[in-house]
Amino acid sequence: MLNLVNCKIHTEIGEIISVSGNVLTVQMSDILKSNMPIIDGIVYRIGQIGSFVKIPLGFSILFGIVNQIGAAAISDTIKELYKNDYENMLNKQWINIVLVGEQIGTKFRRGISQSPTTGDKAHLVTIKDLEVIYGGYNEENSIEVGNISAAESLVAKLDLDKLVSRHSAILGSTGSGKSNTVGVVLKAIANKNFKSSRVLVIDPHGEYNSILKDSSSVYRMRVEKGNEDHELYIPFWALPFKELLEIFAGNLSDNNKEYIREKIVEKKIKSAKVNEIEIEEELINVDTPIPYSIKQLWFELDDFERRTFTQARKADTLTSKIKNGDANLLISNEYEPANSGGGTPFLNFQAKGILSFLDSMRLKLKDSTYSFLFEPGEYSPNCDGKVEKDLSCLLYEWLGSNKALTILDLSGIPSHIMTSISGTLLKVIYDTLFWGQNMEVGGKKQPLLIVLEEAHNYLKAGEKSISSKIVQTIAKEGRKYGVGLVLVTQRPSELDETVLSQCGTIIALRMNNSKDRAHISSAIQDELSTIMSLLPNLRTGEGIISGEAVKIPSRVQFYKLTNAPKSEDPKVSIEWNKTKTVTEKDYKKLLIHWRNKRLEVE
Repeated sequence: MLNLVNCKIHTEIGEIISVSGNVLTVQMSDILKSNMPIIDGIVYRIGQIGSFVKIPLGFSILFGIVNQIGAAAISDTIKELYKNDYENMLNKQWINIVLVGEQIGTKFRRGISQSPTTGDKAHLVTIKDLEVIYGGYNEENSIEVGNISAAESLVAKLDLDKLVSRHSAILGSTGSGKSNTVGVVLKAIANKNFKSSRVLVIDPHGEYNSILKDSSSVYRMRVEKGNEDHELYIPFWALPFKELLEIFAGNLSDNNKEYIREKIVEKKIKSAKVNEIEIEEELINVDTPIPYSIKQLWFELDDFERRTFTQARKADTLTSKIKNGDANLLISNEYEPANSGGGTPFLNFQAKGILSFLDSMRLKLKDSTYSFLFEPGEYSPNCDGKVEKDLSCLLYEWLGSNKALTILDLSGIPSHIMTSISGTLLKVIYDTLFWGQNMEVGGKKQPLLIVLEEAHNYLKAGEKSISSKIVQTIAKEGRKYGVGLVLVTQRPSELDETVLSQCGTIIALRMNNSKDRAHISSAIQDELSTIMSLLPNLRTGEGIISGEAVKIPSRVQFYKLTNAPKSEDPKVSIEWNKTKTVTEKDYKKLLIHWRNKRLEVE
């Protein structure tokens, strides 16, 4: 009883006047000497938005978050109560509180088992109270990411199980510390030294290679000899038919698409036999991930278009070749040219008229920019469709690494096919875990966390792209198969609302755009949406965490990584103040890298 009396004397700040669901209206006490009382040598601020308030109720203590202060906190009910004394009402101090959890004994939990009533007293929350709220995490399934802004001596932790299985989003404007936050979370996971962790980072800008180098396997394009990174290969034959066709320029009629589709299916059927793939022939379709030679496909399609005949409309009167082509070198067969006057030789009356498409196809197949796709090393089929390594080897490299993290650096991929490629990657990975859900390598027995950096680039609202569709599928169904998502973006308003609403944890950093803030507010608990008004005022590297992975919505200052991500702004005043000896040779070297599409190794 003595403790409660002392608590009342030192910490009481007001009285509950109105209760509406889990929203309380508190009239501040007239006897408060200061809005910044000092308790045990610590200065506390009363009534700040986002701060905590407690309501002792017998053996339990309820905790709430201040979401409105002043006139905004006066409800219509209270106005009616004070209708004859309006001036006195305005002279009072008011706050609104949203209840979020309760303490029973020494343990804190989300949700409340009982509600307060009018007349109950509200108290400010002390450091000891905060230790109860933010403590009690299981060390085995929690990670440390920073410090609580209201009490920097307290460590901010996340529940890793819920962070992964319930999906999450890390949102913030450019320069808010978003990349650092992602790096802190990933570094914290790696530092747990799990025996069989699986985290896959889809990194379109190559930001995380350096900061996570010691704990990750990195796959990227054009790796120099002696570099520890691995070459990134994405075999074209794993792409869905629609996505493959969109890589090549030129329009095809529906009939011609069907014609090419049938040719690819024929090649996959033959290749399945050559590679001794266990599959029923009737189950093979154009999207089945079976290797085949795209060069041989091009060569045969091209040859058919170029054929000429000694007699009109007779397929058995083929003219002689002037020059033999080569499928591997992408050289066409040459026949006697058709007579423009209508005489012999005659054009192929069965030709599909797709030579312009095939020419664009040849250019892409020869372009070294696309070598990761069409020349995927040991995953490249020969003319018969035979491969040295199948897709299982690639999946093992990406998902079976002995490192905590796997980073797929997509920075070398042409921007206009980024959506198709990232979508294909996600589809291959999701299908793998879906069909292997009951196996040791499935997601149920070895969950996978997928981190999607710059998610707004391939998850735009209303878009029907393969990446948008597969991310929506993972967001809705992935948790059943052990696949978790972390969406990272600076433009949450461009994300599909369905996907964002599926994120159980939201980490919101500084956000200046009102449209983006509104989008974030719509994805969190309604009563706490006003806290998002704090986003423009957050410090760099500071964020508000709300949702499943934390016991209570928290304002957190994230740790600062020693090796900052590449996205960090250059220090202009420092760099400009350095003496630099630059010659024309440096620009010649730059031009070589540009032409060869190769970055300087740091």
